[in-house]
Amino acid sequence: MRALTVEPLKAGSAKVRDVPDPSAGPGEMLVEGLALGICGTDREIAAGEYGWAPPDRDRLVLGHESLGRVRTAPPDSGFAPGDLVVGVVRRPDPVPCGACGHGEFDMCRNGRYTERGIKEIDGYGSQAWTVETAYAVKLDPRLERVGALMEPTTVVAKAWEQVEKVGARSWFEPRRVLVTGAGPIGLLAALLGVQRGLEVHVLDLATDGPKPETVKALGAEYHANGLGEVAARARPDVIIEATGVSSLVFEAMASTAAYGIVCLTGVSPVGRKISVDVGAANRDMVLENDAVVGSVNANLLHYASAAAALAEADPDWLARLITRRLPLDRYIEALESRQDDIKVVLDLTA
Repeated sequence: MRALTVEPLKAGSAKVRDVPDPSAGPGEMLVEGLALGICGTDREIAAGEYGWAPPDRDRLVLGHESLGRVRTAPPDSGFAPGDLVVGVVRRPDPVPCGACGHGEFDMCRNGRYTERGIKEIDGYGSQAWTVETAYAVKLDPRLERVGALMEPTTVVAKAWEQVEKVGARSWFEPRRVLVTGAGPIGLLAALLGVQRGLEVHVLDLATDGPKPETVKALGAEYHANGLGEVAARARPDVIIEATGVSSLVFEAMASTAAYGIVCLTGVSPVGRKISVDVGAANRDMVLENDAVVGSVNANLLHYASAAAALAEADPDWLARLITRRLPLDRYIEALESRQDDIKVVLDLTA
């Protein structure tokens, strides 16, 4: 079978190669690969910035945003041939730490977790793959053309969970949320905000292309002006920051209503310096009881929440997020970031 592989830490090593067909072991399913979402993590691994091959191997099968159809499943597993499924990305560390031991491997304390397509386990970027039934999630059959959005939806499902847990420290009845960034994470965060009945605002730089109309079609308000101006008008109770732009991160911390919560989901590049009045930021956060929390990855509960959110969503709206769909052989194009991209998906069947 064919698979998208990379030699970690070696830029330009991404290549579609023939690899052995997988064979399901005890407790595993054999899955036909249907589609693979491409994100910034995949691009960074392909650029040689990080990534870990499986032990005693030079190359890693890339891809963690999976979508597949079950070919074979163990009896009484809850899965059957034909089911639409995704595979969970992270696996708990072998020790395990306290968090992993309680099923919260997204919060691993010692860093010894592994991840499909990223760290020490082959990913889902192949025409067939296997997955343990305990780390697979069934999707509504109506989501076949958009199911590759599942993994990024788990990330924002966790982000919203974190916001609500922090909010629960006292009376919490948010009305307005501002999402910074209209990429896949930002738009899916906005979707979950709308599903919660909130007034949703989305801020991005784009003034044309698919992003403004996609936000409007969700019933949210789109903005392309400065964060300060938008926040002064909207007075958000919650800000979900999905760009990783350092200046926006710090501006967001000062832009919520009193007792506001900022959830950081974007990863900032290192080495860039900005001037920040830390004293003013500290003063505002203390006097207004504000909170800032970082969030990344997801555990099985977040996968279940994400599957429910996608099943509730309009599939036609979700399809707007996939702005390029390419066959596997055009992986080089998929790994290129373009200005109008929202989500790029590789078709593993073409």
